Amino acid sequence: MSEQVLPFYLVCDESYSMDGDPIRAINQELPTIYDEIASNPVVADKARLGIIGFSSGAAVLLPLADLNDIHSIPQLSARGMTSYGAAFSLLRDTIEQDIKQLRQAGHAPYRPTVFFLTDGQPTDEGWHAHHQRLVDPGFGPHPHILAFGFGDAQPATLAQVATFRAFVANGDVSPTQALREFAKQLLNSVVQSAVASSSSPDEQPRLVVPDQVAGYTVLPVDLV
Repeated sequence: MSEQVLPFYLVCDESYSMDGDPIRAINQELPTIYDEIASNPVVADKARLGIIGFSSGAAVLLPLADLNDIHSIPQLSARGMTSYGAAFSLLRDTIEQDIKQLRQAGHAPYRPTVFFLTDGQPTDEGWHAHHQRLVDPGFGPHPHILAFGFGDAQPATLAQVATFRAFVANGDVSPTQALREFAKQLLNSVVQSAVASSSSPDEQPRLVVPDQVAGYTVLPVDLV
């Protein structure tokens, strides 16, 4: 029987507005996320986590991989504009390639989950078309998307990005605290989903994601 794999992606805004405390907070939290996942054998066997950064363009900063094989964590850097379209286009192509490679390696990958993080509005007008290509039901591994926003990110835009759940920082916490809470929720979701899937009697995967997040307001998600 093929080994079940739960792919997770962090898609993180690296635009110039993230410079300073926000980008430092994310860079401080990433090693903890990976260490916690890799130290739990059940989670490490089930979960895969990749990182995509975007600004004026987008790049795979850490390919989807078994966390036991990761020896260094990339550092994000702030620069450029906020091209949502570049992020969604690269994410779609990356997911397609990753799912194919997982299957070729004898794994049984399940629908990916994306944690999308931004502090601002998209600076590209055509991003909706790239987003639609990503979430199109005709694209077999179209992902579940959780969108998190703070700073200048607008609730209406986050609701359009998310397919599963959206959150916007409500001002009760600082941007640094909001980012640490985001990292905590990402880690908890990966760990709890992997553990729940491993203990499921029918061996079916279970996605565990937050209903509420401290310092954030839950937004209604637009249906597509």
